[in-house]
Amino acid sequence: MTFNIHHGKGIDNQVDLQRIAQVIKDSDADIIGLNEVDKHFSKRSHYKNQIGWLAKQLNFEHTFSPSLSLKSKNSGNFMRQYGNALLSRYPIVTKKSHSFNYITGLVEGRSLLDATIQINEQLYQIMVTHLSLSPYLHRKQTEYILNQLHKYPHPTIIMGDWNMKPGSRQWRKLTEKVQDTWQTVGIGTGQTYPSIRPRARLDYIFVSPELQAVKAEVIIKSAKASDHLPLKVTITCHK
Repeated sequence: MTFNIHHGKGIDNQVDLQRIAQVIKDSDADIIGLNEVDKHFSKRSHYKNQIGWLAKQLNFEHTFSPSLSLKSKNSGNFMRQYGNALLSRYPIVTKKSHSFNYITGLVEGRSLLDATIQINEQLYQIMVTHLSLSPYLHRKQTEYILNQLHKYPHPTIIMGDWNMKPGSRQWRKLTEKVQDTWQTVGIGTGQTYPSIRPRARLDYIFVSPELQAVKAEVIIKSAKASDHLPLKVTITCHK
C-alpha cells in the first residue's frame, strides 16, 4: 500500500496519528510506503517520531528516508526530519536513502527510500518516493529511479506520490520498464487526491516484470485521515 499521510493531518485539520494507524491496520497490507512523514520535525506534529510510533503501534519493521533535515533548535540531540518511510511485516535486510536535492534551498527536498526485504528465501527491492511538482526536477528524479532498476536482480516494487498524470511523458518512460498496477488491474479512475471527491491519480504502485498485480483498490474508508487516499495492490511473483 502507498499512502501520503500529510504528517497525520486530516482534512478536518486535526493531527491524529492513531487514525492513520487504524487505516493501515484495517488495510491488512504487508508492505506500506508512506509519504510526508515527520520525524521530530516541528510543533505541527508534536515533535513526534511518526514512523517509529506507527511501527511500534502496528508491530512492523520500519525504515525512513529524510527529504529534509534541519538541526534541532532545542537540545541538538536529534535532527528535525521530514520524508518517506516504509513499514514491513517482513525483515528489512538493507536500506538506503538517496537525496534528490538538486537545487538546494529553492524547492522542497525530495528523496528515494530504497530497501531490500526478504520473504521466505526471495529478496524484493522496495522503493518509496514523493516526486517534485517542478517538471524539470520531476524528470531528473524519474530518470534517477529508472537508473536504479538495473542494479537489482530481484523483483522490484516502486510506490509513492508521483505528482503526475497517467499518460504523461514521465509516466510513459516509467511504464516502458515497469507496470502501472492500476492500469493493469484497477477498475475505475484510481483517483487518490484530494481525499474527498478525488480528481487526480497522483499515487502509484509500479512493479517489475517478474511481478503480477492481481487486484488494485483505492481505500475510501476513513477519507478524512489525510488529504490523499491510500492505494492498495495485491501482488504475486511468477519468477
